[in-house]
Amino acid sequence: MKDIRIAVAMCGSFCTFSQVVPVLEQLQQQGAKLIPIMSKNAATMDTKFGTAEHWKQTVEDIAQTSPLTTIQQVEPLGPKNMADILLIAPCTGNTLAKLAMGVTDGPVTMAAKSMLRGGKPVVIALSTNDGLSGSAKNIGELLNRKHYYFVPFGQDDYKSKPTSLQADFEKVQQTLQLALEGEQLQPMLYTRSL
Repeated sequence: MKDIRIAVAMCGSFCTFSQVVPVLEQLQQQGAKLIPIMSKNAATMDTKFGTAEHWKQTVEDIAQTSPLTTIQQVEPLGPKNMADILLIAPCTGNTLAKLAMGVTDGPVTMAAKSMLRGGKPVVIALSTNDGLSGSAKNIGELLNRKHYYFVPFGQDDYKSKPTSLQADFEKVQQTLQLALEGEQLQPMLYTRSL
């Protein structure tokens, strides 16, 4: 991933932030240039998983630059050729729905629109409790669109949360590499044993 410019957008699936951080560290250590982006919720909400300030500082320390948190800051990503690829990790069901419907109302959805404008890849590492219910149609919609790629995903807790889906964050790097070549990493669905 040396010298690849990766815009990394974090949405408010706060329980998976601790899984995303090691991915960012690995990408940075391998020489990728990270451009961090945080949704309004990710950048402002304190939760039982940590304060907004903690997560913003953690991401800033890894990327060595402050996260972009406004529509105005991310809009130039595509037109000014600032990034080679966009990774949305974690991507919530809410963001999936907005992407599927073409809603551009925050920094993450604007980052996707900006990158897609120039035909650049958008990689989704989803984390949503309704992936096999309300969000299923949006996953299907994006699977049929050009330039969208998914980090392989599966049910993260089929006994307690039977409709919940989560990306295999260990497969982010492979997914990014293939997406840059216009290919989807396969298999896309995995089974996690409990």
